[in-house]
Amino acid sequence: MNDRLAFPDYIFESSWEVCNKVGGIYTVLSTRARTLQNRMKDKIIFIGPDCWKETVCPYFIEDERLFSDWRKDIVNDGLHVRIGRWDIPGTPIAMLVDFMSFFEQKNEIYARAWEDFQVDSIHAYGDYDEASMFAYSAGLLVESFYKRFLDSSHNVIYHGNEWMTGLGVLHINKVLPGIGTVFTTHATSIGRSIAGNNKPLYEYLLAYNGDGMACELNMQSKHSVEKQTAKFADCFTTVSEITANECKELLDKQVDVILPNGFDDSFVPKGNALVKARKAARKRLLEVANALLGTSLDDDTLIVSTSGRYEFRNKGIDVYIEAINMLRHENGLEKNVLALIEVPGWVAAPRKDLSDVLAAEHNNGTPLDVPQITHRLHDMDNDKVLGMMRSLDMYNRAEDKVKLIFVPCYLTGDDGIFNMSYYDLLTGSDICIYPSYYEPWGYTPLEAIAFKVPCITTDLAGFGMWANSEKGTYCEIEDGVKVVHRTDYNYNEVASEIKDTLLKYSKMTTEEVRECCSNALKLSKKALWSNFIKHYEQAYDIALRKAEDRK
Repeated sequence: MNDRLAFPDYIFESSWEVCNKVGGIYTVLSTRARTLQNRMKDKIIFIGPDCWKETVCPYFIEDERLFSDWRKDIVNDGLHVRIGRWDIPGTPIAMLVDFMSFFEQKNEIYARAWEDFQVDSIHAYGDYDEASMFAYSAGLLVESFYKRFLDSSHNVIYHGNEWMTGLGVLHINKVLPGIGTVFTTHATSIGRSIAGNNKPLYEYLLAYNGDGMACELNMQSKHSVEKQTAKFADCFTTVSEITANECKELLDKQVDVILPNGFDDSFVPKGNALVKARKAARKRLLEVANALLGTSLDDDTLIVSTSGRYEFRNKGIDVYIEAINMLRHENGLEKNVLALIEVPGWVAAPRKDLSDVLAAEHNNGTPLDVPQITHRLHDMDNDKVLGMMRSLDMYNRAEDKVKLIFVPCYLTGDDGIFNMSYYDLLTGSDICIYPSYYEPWGYTPLEAIAFKVPCITTDLAGFGMWANSEKGTYCEIEDGVKVVHRTDYNYNEVASEIKDTLLKYSKMTTEEVRECCSNALKLSKKALWSNFIKHYEQAYDIALRKAEDRK
């Protein structure tokens, strides 16, 4: 075999999160794009769903000059596509597909998927249909492009992310055998479901049968398309060792390559700009907290935060609240602590009483009603965060040295209270905590350390395992990242260790804190895409060699 890796002339990469900011996959693709765009200018093309309809997509810039002649062919093929650029570093070409017209052919598409690849769509419901119609239309789009512009002399990769792209990967496998296919599962659908249903995932992983659990949890169709795509793709990948174990046990397929999630720090402020951003963030965080709480917390306050999707158990939000409550009862705590939960919930509106106090630029020392939350929710009584705070008697009383505030909105810069973006506010935290139970990789801790903010995570997160592997043993907070050992059953021990770490960090000298922040930044540099892209090159090589054999 030639020792030199085969590299594609064109890459088509599809995901539900192209130009659609839903979760971590958006960050994976959008931060990696510039690295590939620099290497293969405009020959990396992203394909996402056109779910914006009449609304303007804030992440997409349409350009009718791109492939203008081919657009006529696409319409004749029954495809409705908007072509332009993804508004991210590198501004790669993006194509957004309107997949709604394919619902009329749904039964025929599913029948062919069963006949060709044994994908069981008979139990489909909810988002399975939407995702599958998008996946199929994305496959047709690449087929049309290939037949118009390319031929067997080109090395071409089709890369699908998550089960939502499975039918597209399989379609390409069937109709264009000269294209190498890569399929990445960022989290197995059944593994996430097991964890989300409060079942112990890790101790019983070897005993679980993926097909059986799919039946029990009503996940047959998602599990089926994921399993069959993993089986038939030329190169099957995932993002961490911990998820590779899931794939082996639940999908009955070992991954070919692990693709750890890198980061592009080009937008992270450096030097004095970072210092300035940190001051502005802390000022705003303390202004909002003091307005809500009726307090006068100063800049010596230890600001702690967690963030991510509202997966109460999987993301460890419950453990975070428990740890903050433990810290509240710690006699040795000398500093005031402001703890934040920045997790989007079912927001109704920003609180008018809070915005009024902020506009007045002073408070009268009286806390507002329900001083635990910055925005009104549609169902305050049944919210899990507020419910757990009530059960632990966490009402942010004046005498509490530790205050916990729920920020349940997307921090896009126009939330009505903070009016600063997530990344702008991130710099204001002294330390971030991500005590995940189910976390295939974990972008939030990687983002934190890229902004020189030390963090705490667990060894059930792919990022936590990677950090430990870099050190060769368990990381401590002095390393910039503290990795806590977590199992199915040691909830209280994890919360207690987080509490102890926060107490320790609160007593560090300025020089010790500076060293922690410096080590956090150093570790983040090891996770840049410039270091991790080599894993993708390996995956492309595997897929292209298999496609070459078929040619």
